[in-house]
Amino acid sequence: MTHPSAATVEAVDSTANFVAWVRGAAPYIHAFRGKTFVIAFGGEVASGDSAQRLAYDCNLLAALGIRLVLVHGARPQIDAECRRRGLEPRFHNGLRITDAATLECVKAAMAVTRIEVEALLSQGLPNTPMAGSYMRVTGGNFITARPVGVVDGIDYQFTGAVRKIIAEEINADLDQHNVVLISPLGVSPAGELFNLCMEEVAEAVAVALKAEKLIYLCDAPGLLDAEGRLIDSVTADEAERMLEAGEGLTEDLHLFLPCALRAVRRGVARAHLIDRDLDGGLLLEFFTHAGVGTVVSRAPLFRLREATIEDVAALVALISPMEADGTLVRRGRELLEQEIERFTVVEHDGVLVGCAALYPFSEDNAAELACLAVTPEYRRAGLGDQLLRRIERRARAQGLERLFVLTTRTAHWFRERGFSEIGPEALPRQKRELYNYQRRSKVFVKSL
Repeated sequence: MTHPSAATVEAVDSTANFVAWVRGAAPYIHAFRGKTFVIAFGGEVASGDSAQRLAYDCNLLAALGIRLVLVHGARPQIDAECRRRGLEPRFHNGLRITDAATLECVKAAMAVTRIEVEALLSQGLPNTPMAGSYMRVTGGNFITARPVGVVDGIDYQFTGAVRKIIAEEINADLDQHNVVLISPLGVSPAGELFNLCMEEVAEAVAVALKAEKLIYLCDAPGLLDAEGRLIDSVTADEAERMLEAGEGLTEDLHLFLPCALRAVRRGVARAHLIDRDLDGGLLLEFFTHAGVGTVVSRAPLFRLREATIEDVAALVALISPMEADGTLVRRGRELLEQEIERFTVVEHDGVLVGCAALYPFSEDNAAELACLAVTPEYRRAGLGDQLLRRIERRARAQGLERLFVLTTRTAHWFRERGFSEIGPEALPRQKRELYNYQRRSKVFVKSL
């Protein structure tokens, strides 16, 4: 009998992972087709090594039917052009002061940067699976601007702010399957040209287009907690509190986060903060459930609710791995369908990521907490505690006084939450008769 080689085993594993990834990405591909994404990136991306990767990924997103608007910056290019002409860049509160001489540098640097970005987006991507695809890039005078004026005694001169976005013209280009590339320049009704902030232009465009997503490529993986771990999602209110605290925010996050939270409050579905140096960051953020950056939304992405019959398939997928490794007792699909009203579920951005069930034993004034499960990537998000509190409230509402649980692997977790160990003989009679002595589950109880 011959055994497969290591290379064959590796190839099979790689194929299985690819198949699993495609199946996981398919719902997002379907959901995002025809939706508008606004992607904003600074001059560091436009001229760096990541520009080619960004062009490839944008080409792929466009091929999948996503309506793309790209807003590019050029701050390092403008700084370099100023110094080349013997001018020192001047800023106040993070905003460039644009006098007449600096405006000439802005025009020169912005034009070159736009041309380079457009050239990258327009190339045929030879020697790649996207070879032969064609992405038509368009632009226009979509922005009406106004002067910032004098702030804190500082005259910003030709530094401006967005007055209006001509959304119907952008949509007309998107309807023709074009990718729209926007430079942060605007013209006033009087014909004056103003230098605008890239992040504010992107915010205004996303709001005007009622975009599904506003994405900022930034100098950080996203928002981090006090331990330096990535925060995968925050509400606009939480983001505002982080801004007020001002701790641990990079230069880009200080600039981008206010725009992100304003955008979601003004109707953009989601704003994303993604590491600009992460290869494939856009694809990983959009087409994997866990993502790789921080999502800012108006309301929490997690939602706790009672299960319905439509959740059965998702429940089977959620608990099957934990049934296979012995963490949970096996439940067949038919049993889940019969007992679905006993389940509470938690979903993240529409995807079911946790569950728990309540089985009352009214004669004994007790109830069992069963099938408490959370997907691995969200086990540090406090979802287990939320599910436990919901089950406790449901039990109290039924007039029950004790909540018990059987577990083989999570004894410490329940002890930390006020449960005490008891013997199986203390279980309600019906449950005691079904107790599996071979499984040897520990029994814990908590007074409600």
